[in-house]
Amino acid sequence: MTTAITHESLPWQSRISPDALPKRQRDLLREPYRAAITPPISGLDIDIDDDLVDELSEAQQLIVRFDTEVGHITAPFSSILLRSESASSSQIENLTSSAKAIAEAELDERDTGNAPLILANVRALEAALDASDELSNERIIAMQHQLLGASAPEITGRYRGEQVWIGGGNYSPHDADFVPPHHDRVPAAMDDFIAYSLRPAPLPLAAIAIAHAHFETIHPFPDGNGRTGRALVQAALRRTGLTRGVTVPISAGILQQRDAYFAALTSYRAGRVEPILRVFADGAFLAIGNGRTLVADIERIQADWRAALVGVRSDSAAHRITALALEHPVLNSRVVREHLDVSDRTMFSALDTLVDRGVLRVGTSRQRNRLWSAPLVLAALDGFAARSMRRG
Repeated sequence: MTTAITHESLPWQSRISPDALPKRQRDLLREPYRAAITPPISGLDIDIDDDLVDELSEAQQLIVRFDTEVGHITAPFSSILLRSESASSSQIENLTSSAKAIAEAELDERDTGNAPLILANVRALEAALDASDELSNERIIAMQHQLLGASAPEITGRYRGEQVWIGGGNYSPHDADFVPPHHDRVPAAMDDFIAYSLRPAPLPLAAIAIAHAHFETIHPFPDGNGRTGRALVQAALRRTGLTRGVTVPISAGILQQRDAYFAALTSYRAGRVEPILRVFADGAFLAIGNGRTLVADIERIQADWRAALVGVRSDSAAHRITALALEHPVLNSRVVREHLDVSDRTMFSALDTLVDRGVLRVGTSRQRNRLWSAPLVLAALDGFAARSMRRG
């Protein structure tokens, strides 16, 4: 079997009056356009060169080892890495924001710009991980709703009911770089995708890479396909047992190969699977190298905070807030109350201590309430993002 797409010619029905279009576009509209037809892959078997098998196997072992190492550390690294993965996946789509802005969006302190969109990606990834053992059309649709339900609810809740295309002009798909399957083909194609994704594989990372490329080829939604597809990658890593406790930020490794990643998707549609397999294998090495640097940064911050709080009881509210600040590097009193069962007097006294000792920095929210930020944690998260942007 092959992953190469075929094509069908379809008439184009423009929603724009021809009188409102340039002559070239009017002429194009009289011609059919070509849409992809994805081959069934539920029974796909591929031959992979021994060298690439070895590379994928080594990448899998690295993923398992990283998951085990980080899972044994007493710190909320699962949450930190999940947010880092969501930010990197968004960066692939040119959605960037600072760690501080994303943290403020989580507190409802920022509702414009890219930060709320990146936070929605966190929710989509959480939904994907929650559904890792129950992959279905309904679950996939729910993931995309988590991603875009707040910003574009009109295109959530179902697979697309219209033709979409990538690149080219705004008027029709005739000049597009890629035209995914006609929307009538999407339900059957997604059933096939799910069947393949749930099939046991001797080399899980290879199957995950192929499933991802196939999902992006089907392009089942009007928008959010890339981020939803990469959330499904994390669900597959969890479902196949490559990860158990933490999110390996593989999108950070893909981001460093962004051009190669998009080229690999094009190659996949031509029937060549090796490029996307290499992107995922290399992505695992790059992501875990970056992730280990982030883990080391956070551990150093914890050590610095312990030194700053010498003389403060280890079971005090101040120490408990430092643990909370790793997961929520921008805090308000509401978040602290939700996680600590202490009086307001104790809470504010502890926050004052952390400000005095240089652990937290106090600021003002747009509602004129006080916010407390952990600048060292924010810097570590921004450092992870900056390293992810360096092209390999």
